[in-house]
Amino acid sequence: MFNDIGPLELVTLIVLAVLVFGPDKLPKVIQDVTRTIRKIREFSESAKNDIREELGPEFKDFEFEDLNPKTFIRKQLDNEDLGLKEIRNGFDLKKEMAEVTDAVHSRDADTSSAGSSSGRIDMTKKPETPAPDDRPPFDADAT
Repeated sequence: MFNDIGPLELVTLIVLAVLVFGPDKLPKVIQDVTRTIRKIREFSESAKNDIREELGPEFKDFEFEDLNPKTFIRKQLDNEDLGLKEIRNGFDLKKEMAEVTDAVHSRDADTSSAGSSSGRIDMTKKPETPAPDDRPPFDADAT
């Protein structure tokens, strides 16, 4: 329940509780809080059981955690009937990236050795050097 609270935060909460409620009333407040949490848990469990009974026997394996979208998607992706594991395992990202890298490097080597006379379009971005008498473009909205 308190997995994300560190020791320093816990000590701070205890000191704050002692200051706010006082050492005399603090045990009574702790009992009231634990009683309230227990009642809320009992109420939620009874509500879950009522919903399971109302849904019928075809939903006997229904879990409320499945309503969380992350859990639902994870459960569906791990389903063996869809064959998604084979697709996911068949896709090797490192291999695909290596092929793309090899293709890019070989294309760069081809274009640098052949020059622009080979009929290929040079897609690399090179800054164009304007003529000395050319003015830079003017954008009225930028000023």
